[in-house]
Amino acid sequence: MARLRSFWPLSLIAASGLFGWLQSVPSLPAGHEGLCRTERAAGVEYLVCEVPLDRYDLALRAVDSAGEPYVTFERAAASVEGRVRLIMNAGMYHEDRRPVGLAVQDGREVSPLVRGTGSGNYSMQPNGIFFVEDGRAAVLTTGAYLAAPRSPTLATQSGPMLLIDGKLHPRFIEGSDSRHVRNGICASEDGGTVRLVLSRSPVNFWDFAVFFRDRLSCRDALFFDGKVSSLSYPEGGIGYRRDRLGPMLVVVSDKAG
Repeated sequence: MARLRSFWPLSLIAASGLFGWLQSVPSLPAGHEGLCRTERAAGVEYLVCEVPLDRYDLALRAVDSAGEPYVTFERAAASVEGRVRLIMNAGMYHEDRRPVGLAVQDGREVSPLVRGTGSGNYSMQPNGIFFVEDGRAAVLTTGAYLAAPRSPTLATQSGPMLLIDGKLHPRFIEGSDSRHVRNGICASEDGGTVRLVLSRSPVNFWDFAVFFRDRLSCRDALFFDGKVSSLSYPEGGIGYRRDRLGPMLVVVSDKAG
């Protein structure tokens, strides 16, 4: 059974992952200009990475050709062609690091959709799906995704939704003391830009969702994780991996070369 809170026994954690638990999220160099920037809201700093899909390729890396999870940034990077600009963990997973729920990689479904029943963040309904179809990105609740035929080139299922049509998830509590380093995703209204966010310090669900709504103008946003949130951003000097990882999103060199 999946351990949806992503809390793993020490026997399963590689040394680099173990040390990752002890590290704070790195900051960007002063004056940095690139895919990622720093924003601050309600006392929390966030790394915000905006990926225009007309300039960059986006790939999901969940399992390799042998059906084995990639686990590390290095293996995920080695599986794609071109210059890797950014990698972020992208969804819940089982203890063996295989995805929980839908994963579509290079246009092929490698893990089936699961509605999610039980305990844990993934099952905090509604959960949702980030996907790219016909060159456009979107986040939808799982129910909305299932309401029409889909043929995505990329999809990953996670939960809970942070925002649903501009409203915070109904189970979020303002002022909650459940605070973690968290990461998540949304897309611009026209689907042309993907926004990846990682908090640099612990934040609760309420404030995290408000950041997506009020600062990034997102209408639908999806939570990825709150205990193993990780980011590789070589251009900004960030290589922050807190554990062995499940599915990852990989941003590859801009299409203009």
